[in-house]
Amino acid sequence: MNQRKKYIQSCEVSELVTLNLGGYPQKVLIEGKGKNLPVVVCLHGGPGSPVPFSVGCRGLFPEWTDRAMMVYWDQLGCGINNHAVDDGFKIDSFAEMTCDLVKEIKSKFPENKLYLFGVSWGSILSFKAALRVPELLDGTFVYGQFLETNFFSEEVAQAFVSAPKKIQNEVSEIIKAGADCAYETLDKNLKKLFRYLSKYTDAYTNRNAKPCAIGKIIKGLLTSPDYRFRDFKAVVKNGYRGNRSLWQELVRIHLSPVLSEIKIPYFIMQGDTDIVTSTKRVSKAAQESGNQNITVKIAENSGHMPSAAAMDEIYRFIMEQIA
Repeated sequence: MNQRKKYIQSCEVSELVTLNLGGYPQKVLIEGKGKNLPVVVCLHGGPGSPVPFSVGCRGLFPEWTDRAMMVYWDQLGCGINNHAVDDGFKIDSFAEMTCDLVKEIKSKFPENKLYLFGVSWGSILSFKAALRVPELLDGTFVYGQFLETNFFSEEVAQAFVSAPKKIQNEVSEIIKAGADCAYETLDKNLKKLFRYLSKYTDAYTNRNAKPCAIGKIIKGLLTSPDYRFRDFKAVVKNGYRGNRSLWQELVRIHLSPVLSEIKIPYFIMQGDTDIVTSTKRVSKAAQESGNQNITVKIAENSGHMPSAAAMDEIYRFIMEQIA
């Protein structure tokens, strides 16, 4: 803890600011060893899961903040920005907030290079911001790019060929029901499918690789100088519980046709066993787009959740590109 405090004090920039994003005042952490470093705005997954990079991470990732000014934002509805997020909030609501955040950070650091780093759900926000405010960005990095509906496919069905027959039959029924069923059925089916993908496949976590040190992050959030216990609880149990519209949009998303419109360097990193955001589909869509701004990089022995080795690879790759 003392070491963390000393590191925070050594940073030229380490501040919690309140910004108006999408019409809502929200707390954002900005931290970097030097004020002239390139800026990386982090867009977490979920919706509503502010890990690994959140406002509670002040002083927790010196390997990142030594070389970049990191911007940590708990998206409205979770963490330190917990708020009821009802069905009136759509994907575009969060895309608007993301663009507002980019504008605010650029106005604070107009001479610094500015990048986005989105993970899973955050990749959708990165994608939309890259389309809407490319003039403010020097590039975008994502891990686990959501481009189109991935859950109800033959690729998912084939992943269960070694699972018990009962599970195969249940998965088959879920895929047959698809995305156009009633929300209550969709919600139940997705929860069951995600549980089965975690248990029987390497789609989420590759079982042959060392996982990321989540325990270190959880401990860091508990001892954060910025989080109260209620903020820590809101990392998991938060304002997204009653929202149905985001998942209904997410399972119908189809961004592949506009890949060709990306005008800035856009780096997509995918785990080789990820079928949640299908690496096979993402690679094919990127190739078919013919867009030279799109680069796809594959991490071996990694699923939708990056392994420890994949996380190291992501870090090295991003730092090489922004140097």
